[in-house]
Amino acid sequence: MLNICLIGVGRAGMIHARNFTSHVNGAKLLAICDPSDDNLAAAKQELNVKYVYKDYREALDNKEIDAVVIVTPTIFHKDIAIAAANAKKHILCEKPLAMNVQECDEIIEAANINNIKLQVGFMRRFDESFQEAKNRVDDGEIGEVVMVKSLTHGPSHPKPWMFDIKKSNGPIGEVNSHDLDTVRWFLESEVVSMYAIGGNYRSPEVKDKYPDYYDTVSMNLSFANGKIAAIAGAQYVQYGYDARVEILGTHGNIMIGQQHKQALIVAGKHGKIERPAMNSWTYLFRQAYVNEAQSFVNCVVNNLPILVTGYDGKKAVELVNMGVKSYLSKQIVYLK
Repeated sequence: MLNICLIGVGRAGMIHARNFTSHVNGAKLLAICDPSDDNLAAAKQELNVKYVYKDYREALDNKEIDAVVIVTPTIFHKDIAIAAANAKKHILCEKPLAMNVQECDEIIEAANINNIKLQVGFMRRFDESFQEAKNRVDDGEIGEVVMVKSLTHGPSHPKPWMFDIKKSNGPIGEVNSHDLDTVRWFLESEVVSMYAIGGNYRSPEVKDKYPDYYDTVSMNLSFANGKIAAIAGAQYVQYGYDARVEILGTHGNIMIGQQHKQALIVAGKHGKIERPAMNSWTYLFRQAYVNEAQSFVNCVVNNLPILVTGYDGKKAVELVNMGVKSYLSKQIVYLK
């Protein structure tokens, strides 16, 4: 049994908590950790865990803990992950892995030195539809893939720390990390240039304090193998959660995702046809999170290669940094 400590028990953290409590074989949620009294109180009320901590350093001193799941704001990932690696705890870290490439390198080095597993939380790779699409692409069903378009629109109002892009990297980091990983995964190449444009359209009240904040972004990317990609991202769209991908090949295409939550259509007496919108990523990718956690446990227990590595996390962060630099400079950014 792999004993897990969850570090960060906010909304995203509780997804992992419930999965490790009820849906993941071979693992036990032994401890939780969060500096927020409110978060801890709510989590303790729902979860039956043996240990509760406010300081992650105290949690890492616990010899019973085998692995940690890090679900904190990105700015704290590096320090927690390195401390966990040095404490010989295996790591499942939510995306983005860190704030910049140097921090990613430090995390990866610590994991390698201490011979522990490091997995990055790109749960879309574990989603059934994404995996089926990848299998069909690899089987050549649409010919040679030449372009991937990926979008993510989130409905929620940004948390206060997200407005400072020095701490969050903005939507490119918090929302589009998944898209950046997706286009790398399907095109099987690395980005050589990127151009990003965007603006703050939904949170005008923060423009004076955070003039660089943006809630909408569009990115064009070119790859070393000559392929191209386009990514759109947005926060606080309010209409629902929206994650879709189009993979264009030389003689076909594959579409992943839809805006609808259910296969339900209602035609009313007023002549309107209605269909419920997807309300949350927590619903859309609920099984993908379970699959991701199960894969992590299996790889640790059986000493198997991690499927979404620290390198994958690093490359996504590298693209996040390119996107933010392009957005701020209003210029194309080239990767050396």
